[in-house]
Amino acid sequence: MDVMTETDEEDLLARYAAGDRGAARALTVRLTPAVFAHATRLLGDRAEAEDVTQEAFLKLWRIAPDWRRGEARIGTWLFRVTANLCIDRLRKRRTGPLDEAHEPADDAPSVERQLTDADRATALQDALDALPERQRQAVVLRHLDGLGNPEIAAIMDISPRAVESLTARGKRALAEMLGARREELGYAEEG
Repeated sequence: MDVMTETDEEDLLARYAAGDRGAARALTVRLTPAVFAHATRLLGDRAEAEDVTQEAFLKLWRIAPDWRRGEARIGTWLFRVTANLCIDRLRKRRTGPLDEAHEPADDAPSVERQLTDADRATALQDALDALPERQRQAVVLRHLDGLGNPEIAAIMDISPRAVESLTARGKRALAEMLGARREELGYAEEG
């Protein structure tokens, strides 16, 4: 498996297209965590994010034989497909609020800390859900997924300047929505 971890993504995809199932496993292990995290942040629902992640990889496996080396990074392509699948799902379910998504606790924090963190996560997800779709996508890609503006621009098929504008407007809107809840969410005590 050492050879697989050092092999670049395009080589792995080409190997999969030639029938190497180990290459598909290596590529899946490498890319799934980021794709799943992105889908979870956009949808706010882990079960739906799992479905979207699977769908995105199925699309990748289908196009593998036709992949044109050097035209796009596989990770960027997957983020774009994932974002589009999430947007489609969000449009279909605009009839009601998202279910609350709670992250599992790490290092067993106190119950009070867990409740505070859950309230903050819910508040952030609610605020993200209130943003227009394009602003939400830009903010999530930039500030939660940690991608740079050029990569976000490629994923969203817009200019880097448009990414900056969407991100800035989204951040301002989030600050406005969450600023009024600062004390309620326990931020006043932290500094």
